[in-house]
Amino acid sequence: MSMCPVCNQLSDTQYRCPSCLEMMQDNGRVMDYYDDYSPYSEIDALKMEDGYPEDEQEKQCPHVFYCPQCASDNILLIHEWRAEYN
Repeated sequence: MSMCPVCNQLSDTQYRCPSCLEMMQDNGRVMDYYDDYSPYSEIDALKMEDGYPEDEQEKQCPHVFYCPQCASDNILLIHEWRAEYN
């Protein structure tokens, strides 16, 4: 099992805007923008239909990053951590 360190607040991601080089804001997972109930849906099921085939295979979580300076947005794939339970 894997988990996104950014979604679980275990890590903070700093990302600069490729257009203006200002720091971008993480606005959450791409899947959370699908519909009203998507934040409550099973993550692995949403990954199969999110349009990013590599996110499930490579264990990555697509996040929307927004630049308040130039109003651009980008999708950044966050590498998930392997979670082990005893």
